[in-house]
Parts: sequence; structure tokens; C-alpha cells
Amino acid sequence: MKTPIFAQLPPTFVTQDFTQIFLACFALTLGIRLWLKRRHIRFIASHREQVPVEFAERITLDSHRRAADYTIDRNKAAVLGIAIDAGLLLALTLGGGLAALHAFWAPRLDGLFYGLAMIFSLMLISGLVDLPLSLYRQFVIEARHGFNRMTLGLFFADLLKQSLLGALIGAPVILAVLWLMGAMGDLWWLYVWLFWSAFNLLLMFVYPTWIAPLFNKFVPLEEGDMKARVEALLARCGFRSSGLFVMDGSKRSSHGNAYFTGFGDNKRIVFFDTLLTRLDPPEVEAVLAHELGHFRRRHVAKRLVMMFAGSLTFLWLLGQLIDAPWFYAGLGVDAQNTALALILFFLVMPVFTFPLTPLMSTLSRRHEFEADAYAAEHAAADDLIRALVKLYRDNAATLTPDPLHSLFYDSHPPAAQRIAHLQQQGSRS
Repeated sequence: MKTPIFAQLPPTFVTQDFTQIFLACFALTLGIRLWLKRRHIRFIASHREQVPVEFAERITLDSHRRAADYTIDRNKAAVLGIAIDAGLLLALTLGGGLAALHAFWAPRLDGLFYGLAMIFSLMLISGLVDLPLSLYRQFVIEARHGFNRMTLGLFFADLLKQSLLGALIGAPVILAVLWLMGAMGDLWWLYVWLFWSAFNLLLMFVYPTWIAPLFNKFVPLEEGDMKARVEALLARCGFRSSGLFVMDGSKRSSHGNAYFTGFGDNKRIVFFDTLLTRLDPPEVEAVLAHELGHFRRRHVAKRLVMMFAGSLTFLWLLGQLIDAPWFYAGLGVDAQNTALALILFFLVMPVFTFPLTPLMSTLSRRHEFEADAYAAEHAAADDLIRALVKLYRDNAATLTPDPLHSLFYDSHPPAAQRIAHLQQQGSRS
């Protein structure tokens, strides 16, 4: 049996060393995240009173101020969320929370069901801690800025559905993962990865027809100019779908969007009803051309490959840590088992992987530029520009994000860069 590499560390690497490393990375990550949010808020506030030159003829000052206020409110809530998450992480690890859960469940359950109880207990605690902030975001911030259409009853109905669905799907998956970790020897991480990858592909396939309808109604796109344009675009792009649908997104929010979902022959194109009421048919066609650009440029496949590669790397790393006593003790847990290893690893991993955030965001923004270029080839660039401006205005998206915050977090390019890129594409066509 091969000894995992981290179990071979010299005795001089004791529990306190790992604790200090964790706390140093925790403090650095927390400090940077809070600094970036505060910097973002200040930057937007300082540009609140002037519409960027590129949008002066398209966006009114009142709309620009509304977007600034909405973004500031959301980021203030995000600051609170970061602080709460940080406090919960410390409470669960060095504060003894996980140790207390272990002490409660270990005498009552063993084996796989102990692990299931530990993981579900952690999910319940995290959900309860996040609940007040979720309610504040939905019924204070979203309502204050005119976006919320969700009732309190619908909010808790969604929460109940999500919880039941999570339990029905999550319990067998967790049990399978824990069983593989205990039964497959040194290469358990490879078997878990194969299972996890297959499960995610299956979930992508069944989501459109089995899961999404539990939360929203989907009706076929009506006959007319819009449908004719969409079908002509699909024919030009060589895209085959299992249907064109309109989703009742307006029952929860006035935000608008469009997307395609599914896998293989089960791909669906979905429009928010709010999007169709705001955009003209040529603009909707251009937005859909952008979404199709992600498919034709294989962005979905590339992201899947990256996700699977990342999960394989993380599971291998966990395989090297699982037998290292200092990993558990350094995070405040004296016991040592597969469930605790899984929980601790995925609790603390974001602390150590935070430096990768801007790399992933940069890749995502590159994909957005590529999808815009594809849209400009198969629809009118000016139509996509008009659609984006309307969406920026109606969704109160800020036109003046802090550049450094955007570098870390924004999956889409800043508005000014994106419009300029599309104008270049349009001038070439």
C-alpha cells in the first residue's frame, strides 16, 4: 500500500503549523475579499453622477443612478455575507462546531449513515445561517429597486422544494461517495471522480424535463415572427434543439434572460417571459445568437472538461490528506474518518484556491467576447448592442464597475468594453 504524500511529512510539521497556515490564508483571503467589495462600492459611488460617454445617448442619468444604487446595495449585502461565511467557517473548524457534531452523531450512528447525518447537519446549519440574508436580499434589496415579484409563500415553497429535492437526490449520491471512499482502497478518489462525473452528466440531461418544471412553467414559444426568426437562426447555426420554450420568470423577478439547457439530444432553448416583453424580435435573435455562440465555440464542453479536471485534482489531493492526522487536528477536529475528511476539505478549500478566481473570471470573459463575435456573424451586431443596452438599463447593471473587482469576479466583460468590441465586429461585417 502506497503511503499518501502528505502522510510522509516529517514530525516537525505538527498540528500548530497547519493551523497557522490555514489562519494566515484565511485572513489574507478574507481581507482581500472585503477590500475588493469596499473598493467596488466606493468606485461606483464616485461615478454615480455621470453616465459614461459611451452610453450618454442611450442611458439616462436616472437609470445610471438607479443601477449604481442597486449595485451598491447588493455589494453591501455581499460584505455582510462574506463576514457571516467567514465566522461560520471558523466556528465549524477551530471553534469546535464539527467536533460537536461528531460527538453528537458518533454514539448514535456509524458507517455511511453517520457520514450522511454529518453532511446533512452541516447543510442545515449553513442554510439556517444564510436564511436571514437571503430574505433580506429578496424582500428588501430586490423589492427596494423594483425587481422582486416573489411572495413570501413562494419563497418558502421554493425552499421546501429545493430541500426535498436535495434530500432525495443528495442522500443516495452522498452514500455512494462515502461507500466508494471506504471500499475502493488507495484509488478511491478515482472511482469517486468517475461516479461524480457520470452523475453530473446525467443531471444535465434530466434537468430540463424533470427538475426545472418543478419550479417554473415552460410553454412552447408561440407561432409568429419571433419563432420564425429563431428557427431561421438555428438553421443557419446548425443547432438542433428539443424545443423552444418561454419560462414564467416574471413570477419571481423582473430580470430578463435567455439560455439553453440540457445535454445531447435533450437541449432546450428557454426565454424568460420578461425578456420577450422588453426586446424587439431582432434583438432577441441577437441575444440567442450569443448564447448559441457558446455552444458552437464549445465553451460548454470546455467548461465541463475544466470542471472534471478540477474535481479530479481536488479528489486526488483529498486522497493525499485523508490519512494525515494534522489535517484534522489542525482544523479543530480530533476524530479522523472519511466523512470528516470530505467535509473539512470542501469547507477550507476555497480559502486556499481564492488566487485562482481572477483566472477563471478571465477565461469566462474571453468566452463572452467569442460568443459576441459569433453573434455578430449570424445576427446584426447593432441589434445585440441595443439588446445589451436595454438589459443593462432594465436589470440595473452598473456601467462603471471597479476594474480590479471586475478582474476578480466578473464573468462578463464590463459594459463599455463589450459594446466597443461589438462595434468593431459590426464595422468589419
